[in-house]
Amino acid sequence: MKFVKQTFIPLILLAIIITPKLIAQDYYAYVAAESEDEVHLVHFNANTQNLEIAETIHVGRYPTEIDGPHGITVSPDGKNWFVSIAHGNPYGYLAKYSTETNELISTAELGMFPASMEISEATGLLYVVNFNLHGDMVPSTVSVIDPESMIRIVDVDTGIMPHGSRLSTDGRRQYHVSMMTDELIEINAQTLEVSRRLKLGKDAQKMNHEGMDHSKMDHSAMSGPNGSMPMHKPVEKPTWADPHPTKPFVYVAGNGSNELLEISTKDWQITRRFTTGKAPYNLEVSPNGKLVVVSYKGEGATGVWDIESGKELAKIPNTRRVSHGVAITPDSKYAFITVEGVGGEPGSVDVIDLNTLKNVDHVDTGKQAGGIYFWKQVK
Repeated sequence: MKFVKQTFIPLILLAIIITPKLIAQDYYAYVAAESEDEVHLVHFNANTQNLEIAETIHVGRYPTEIDGPHGITVSPDGKNWFVSIAHGNPYGYLAKYSTETNELISTAELGMFPASMEISEATGLLYVVNFNLHGDMVPSTVSVIDPESMIRIVDVDTGIMPHGSRLSTDGRRQYHVSMMTDELIEINAQTLEVSRRLKLGKDAQKMNHEGMDHSKMDHSAMSGPNGSMPMHKPVEKPTWADPHPTKPFVYVAGNGSNELLEISTKDWQITRRFTTGKAPYNLEVSPNGKLVVVSYKGEGATGVWDIESGKELAKIPNTRRVSHGVAITPDSKYAFITVEGVGGEPGSVDVIDLNTLKNVDHVDTGKQAGGIYFWKQVK
């Protein structure tokens, strides 16, 4: 009789062999704490569902004053991050940092209270809105900067209190909103000129100006002193705009009217209006084009909307009040939400799982967490 030699594999080794290997998934984003003059690099480990602050960078020029870091963006190659500093002497400025060392490289002067911004992959230029929060109620500008030399090329005239700027996927069109004139504005990123304006009010959509001879009309009653201020009482008070990654639509947050607006860039008109939670502030369309994630500043909550059906899938409470910024990971799995906090509270960043529609973790930040921009995803 022959005996067959048996090989015994230790149970622990067998478990390793048959258990699927976990793939590490790490996400990194930059977050501005406006009332602390800090920018945080936050790191989320999807395997452990843990969010942490990887590094804190102090920004600003005046150590005895709050300079107010507001908007954040990262260069398309991921090598640099940029922050708009709201308060200066008298104007704000743009600061450029290295993502490798998080050290300051250079700065460029901007307008009053510069806010959100992004870099075009088509032109390589950076476009930043000058919100002009503390200035006169007059039309402001979008500053165009060469991010390599940090030279300010031109200021494009736009509406009153421009905000919420984002570029089309091809980088050829820049979209932003004018809060006090209820407008969505499109800039041709190559010619550096305003190409279209769209009034977002319901009454404005019904007006047809074709065939009118405006040269024979008296518009003096429509202006304020010296003709500088349109006598328009804002209703929508739009605060953010983000184009769809593949379809000809832009989505706008109507902060004053509690609406999410869908605008066709093909027909240049509003195609759908959705009633949202209180005071929608920022929003972002998921890279896969299926969802719009909206921060409800007046509710301390975040809404997740299905674009195809036009339905709100969930309204998720944030860790504290005054929800602010939204950044979605490139794989469309998670949304990072900044929350300002109230009074002496710290700010925070929440991570929402877009599959389970639940807040999976959060981390405290400096006061008034606001601007946020995704940096990289590492496997």
